[in-house]
Amino acid sequence: MTTTAHPVLPSDAAHPVAIEDTHATTEAAHGGEHESGGLPQFEFQHWFGQIVYLIFLFAILYFLIARVFAPRLRRVFDEREQTISGAIATARQVQAEAAGQAEAAKAEVEAARASSRATAAAAKARVTDEANARAAQEEAVVNARIAEAEAAIGKTRDAAMTNVAAIASDTAAAIVERLTGKAPTAAEAAAAVKGAA
Repeated sequence: MTTTAHPVLPSDAAHPVAIEDTHATTEAAHGGEHESGGLPQFEFQHWFGQIVYLIFLFAILYFLIARVFAPRLRRVFDEREQTISGAIATARQVQAEAAGQAEAAKAEVEAARASSRATAAAAKARVTDEANARAAQEEAVVNARIAEAEAAIGKTRDAAMTNVAAIASDTAAAIVERLTGKAPTAAEAAAAVKGAA
């Protein structure tokens, strides 16, 4: 006599199912799914619900985009446009101010150059006038000294000439006396010197 061992199960456990019953159940389930026609999205009896669901979702998305997201985006775009326009206007104003300052600086530089040229010309003219005046004064002093020297030379020459005549007369008288042994008179010696000159 053979005895089969049965496992002891707790009282709340599910009843065991035979393997043949399980196989039959899965075959029935798979066969039923194949007979239904595939995915439920493609079955016509579900289309009305899906269309209503899509219309509802479209209405919600349209409401969110039209009432929430689009105004925010429009506000952001407007703020960006205002910011860019303000920045461009500020840049143009700064550029115009910089151009004005550059023109003013250029005018100041030209004025400074003209002033420096005028100052240099005035200084050159003043130095030239001073040099000419100094040269004229020195030339007058030199001319006065030359005139004094010429006068002194003339006096010395005249005095020397008078002395030369007397010396020549004395020399001629001494020579005649030495040669002849007789001294000539002063008138004769003077006449002899004048005749020799």
